Amino acid sequence: MAENFENLQCWQVCNELKTYIKEKILPSLPKSERFELYSQLLRASRSATANIAEGWGRYHYKENIKFLLNARGSIAEILDHTLEAKAWDYISDEILQNVRHQTESCIKLING
Repeated sequence: MAENFENLQCWQVCNELKTYIKEKILPSLPKSERFELYSQLLRASRSATANIAEGWGRYHYKENIKFLLNARGSIAEILDHTLEAKAWDYISDEILQNVRHQTESCIKLING
């Protein structure tokens, strides 16, 4: 077992995605989306890493699985919100492809 959830590869990759969203997507959203899409993306990205950490902290296999499933759901939510951001021309194709790649990596690692 990892010494700390920060050592888990799935947490590290999801944390990189969270940072990417904060640096590349959130600043490009218009102020009219501040309490809508912006908030949803921010919460989903935080939820992914938080659920991995909480599952790790439970020390019980079945509880950990439940939290990993929640994290996987948050990652899927991130992709959905990013698809919406692209549809509304808030982000570029390149950013969408980067998020798509990162979310695929996150899900593969969470699936273990």
